Amino acid sequence: MKDEASSNCESCGEEIVAPIDLSAGLRQEYVEDCPACCCPNLIHVEIEEDGDVRVWAERE
Repeated sequence: MKDEASSNCESCGEEIVAPIDLSAGLRQEYVEDCPACCCPNLIHVEIEEDGDVRVWAERE
């Protein structure tokens, strides 16, 4: 499994790279500022039992 995944900023479309931390559980949420426009994004990480990772961002 990869140790990071990416999504896009809801404000400007810039890529946001999210670290994957298995010790934090299968469902994770945290706020991260966009590296380009500095808008806060709520990052969602879901880790499936088979190891697939789904990451998406919502405007905070």
